[in-house]
Amino acid sequence: MKIVILAGGFGTRISEESYRIPKPMIEIGGHPILWHIMKYYSFHGFNDFIICCGYLANVIKDYFANYYLHGSDVTFDFKNNGRIDIHNNLSEPWKVTLVDTGLYTATAGRVARVQKFIGNEMFGLTYGDGVGNVDLYKLRDFHCENGSVLSLTAVQPGGRWGVLKLASDCDQITGFMEKAPEAGGWINAGFMVANPSVFDYISGDDCSLENDVLPILASKNLLSAFKHYNYWQCMDTQRDKLVLEEQWSNQTAPWKIW
Repeated sequence: MKIVILAGGFGTRISEESYRIPKPMIEIGGHPILWHIMKYYSFHGFNDFIICCGYLANVIKDYFANYYLHGSDVTFDFKNNGRIDIHNNLSEPWKVTLVDTGLYTATAGRVARVQKFIGNEMFGLTYGDGVGNVDLYKLRDFHCENGSVLSLTAVQPGGRWGVLKLASDCDQITGFMEKAPEAGGWINAGFMVANPSVFDYISGDDCSLENDVLPILASKNLLSAFKHYNYWQCMDTQRDKLVLEEQWSNQTAPWKIW
């Protein structure tokens, strides 16, 4: 199963760093979050990636063009016609297709632009800014069994702030309570699996996965939710990045299973 990763957006909510690199290239523990996502899929045996680029696509292309150099010791022999010897090659068993899907193309439009690389087969689909410990085998099997066009991973992130306990008859605070995850609604965490028939619901570059395709599929009972009750974290803001960095540096990152 090929894995499509959406990596073309502007990342405006984390503009402290995305002004110079695409959000999927922002590093966690010295590696782009895109790398973390791919490592997680690769651990489950999914090694064929199609990355939908857009904003600053050249940064992503340069990273993979020089991936050997990033992860290995290198000798440059300028006395021997610039010969390059790569030592201790730590590259991955990946096939990576990088497609410039346009600067302003919407999410579903980006997926449609890589259709020719997917072919007529089921494929994985996710965002280039979120990690989790989703059971990808169960997700794939869930999709194969439910008859939907697309299955997405649903999580309950809960609230970001604690809740005050107030006395009913006055303004006295009687305690504090952390807001439980189940107190919030279900959201789309990415980590999706789709049938090729999903392309029938994409009208063009302006078509949004979230605002157009998914609502249509839901109205036709062709969309299913794979409920994930464990770890998931997106990187929308600088605060989110710091959370991920702390987990990685403390060696408590739940997505690091390789």
